[in-house]
Amino acid sequence: MIRALYLIYQIFIALPIMIVVTIIVALATMIGSIFNDRFWGYWPGMIWGRLFYRLFFIPIKIDGRENIKKGQSYVIAANHQSYWDAFLMYGFLGVKFKWIMKKELGKIPFVGWACYMAGHIFIERSSRVKSMESIRKAESKLKDGMSVVIFPEGTRTPDGKMGRFKRGAFLISQELQLPILPVTIDGNYDVMSRHAKSVTWHPVHMTIHEPIMPRTDVGPTEQEQTQAMNETAAKVSEIIQGGFIN
Repeated sequence: MIRALYLIYQIFIALPIMIVVTIIVALATMIGSIFNDRFWGYWPGMIWGRLFYRLFFIPIKIDGRENIKKGQSYVIAANHQSYWDAFLMYGFLGVKFKWIMKKELGKIPFVGWACYMAGHIFIERSSRVKSMESIRKAESKLKDGMSVVIFPEGTRTPDGKMGRFKRGAFLISQELQLPILPVTIDGNYDVMSRHAKSVTWHPVHMTIHEPIMPRTDVGPTEQEQTQAMNETAAKVSEIIQGGFIN
């Protein structure tokens, strides 16, 4: 009975409100970012993310905020459980950031357009060279506490288990000499997996771990750099995996 009422609430109240709010937030971001993308590229999205969780009554617990140093820029690496990860990171991480996202997402009406205007970083995953060119163009924005967020798995988990990490986040950390901030997202898969058609009530837990500084002992050869990135990726994966409650 409670599940049926929750579904009815989603369809007739929460979802219509969120569609309207999403359009308003996207328009505000697009217009405001013309003048100041540091402000308008973050604050409307923060409100948007929080509202999603409030409207669907999803409880959230956050640990590790003391690991964030004010004014420091990071490469924020998180596991990817659900579309809801975007709402969680925007609404509750407490760090101004730019997304690193695949180019195709920029075609999404309103949301994708707003991301372009807000200065988020779109990359071509098929080309490492073009991806790094895009990141280097955005490097000037990554200062005074502006960070980047990337999901190293590259896609949402199909089964709730954490996938193998790609090297992108660790290449960025090494190239830009930014510390990696590992983040564990636990519970969003149960809220809405990639196969789900509706939201399921479930608590969500986000853990912000201690940052990992970029390595300074990496040799000049491509083999040495690749090995260093693989080692860092394995370390970050282990840290994030250790943040799961179950």
